[in-house]
Amino acid sequence: MSITSLAEGLTATERQVYVASQRKLIWWRFKKHRVAVASLVVLAGFYLVTLFPEFLSTQDPTFVDSKKALVSPQRVHFFDGGFSPFVYGLRVRRNPTTLRMEYELDKSTKYPIRLFVRGYSYKLLGIFETDWHLFGPRTEDLDEKVPLHILGTDRLGRDMYSRMTYGTRVSLSIGLVGVALSLFLGVLLGGLSGYFGGWIDMLIQRCIEVLHSIPTLPLWLALAAALPRGWSVIRIYFAIVVILSLIHWIGLARVVRGRFLSLREEDFVMAARASGCTEARVIFRHMVPAFLSHLITSVTLTIPATILGETSLSFLGLGMRPPAISWGVLLQGAQNLQAVGHAIWLLIPGLLVVVVVLTFNFVGDDLRYARCS
Repeated sequence: MSITSLAEGLTATERQVYVASQRKLIWWRFKKHRVAVASLVVLAGFYLVTLFPEFLSTQDPTFVDSKKALVSPQRVHFFDGGFSPFVYGLRVRRNPTTLRMEYELDKSTKYPIRLFVRGYSYKLLGIFETDWHLFGPRTEDLDEKVPLHILGTDRLGRDMYSRMTYGTRVSLSIGLVGVALSLFLGVLLGGLSGYFGGWIDMLIQRCIEVLHSIPTLPLWLALAAALPRGWSVIRIYFAIVVILSLIHWIGLARVVRGRFLSLREEDFVMAARASGCTEARVIFRHMVPAFLSHLITSVTLTIPATILGETSLSFLGLGMRPPAISWGVLLQGAQNLQAVGHAIWLLIPGLLVVVVVLTFNFVGDDLRYARCS
């Protein structure tokens, strides 16, 4: 019976499923899981922040104001006789008993919050010089320093919201760059091991076993501690990427090797060889696409592990270092109970890490389910 005669007895929906590609079928199954779709939207929002942290921030994240150290998050009021967002001003006084600076609302002063306001200058995407920001306080005097700390300040008086937007770029981009390097090493070495076999397979597998036998955390700590203190932020960034990728490619390489061992004798691979295709074309044009969906799923589950690795190293002072800004660097301000007790908002970067890791896991698990269904 021909395909045409089989399709004639199907409804329009059934016919659409019958002729759909594997990718489209996976996407249809994935869309049924609302939590995964919502997680995908949340991740898209986070990565949008990585592109435009300067535009989304309200203040220069490196600006130090010791007179506003550990200011608690300001409450935004949305109605003032109508929809008109604003914040109250702040009054500073020193507690005569504890000698700590305390901040209280000055309800006689209101600062309206508007969209698309001018602030500090920056280069959008590193190219265009501008001083426009998505939102911020607006006053008649453009030189007036208006207090707007919707997520509070740190112990040096730097705005936490602005620093978290910048930290999002570093932490999430390390996840992508690190996984890209792990993916390259895993596919390359795992593919060579499974496709050619013999002494190449034995050499690569023995190297994998040696690396796998070393405890991950002590290895990361040793390598990170060996980085010179005088290195620039860019050098430290790529060094941390290499350190985090050193272990993550191992599991992927083993999976790729197993897939290559099962695929190299398949009919479509033999036909590609018989038609005169080069070894590289057989591998990257025919074999890798055959399990591309599995690679995508593995990537979504590896990225959060890389983000957690960077956050852990930076929190311990062995990863990204000031003046770099990442979620792990921001969490250094919450390393003792006294700081957390007086400024609980210093833990907000840790909450962002939890949210991102959970959303990646939701997306990865449902992608794996959609691929296997």
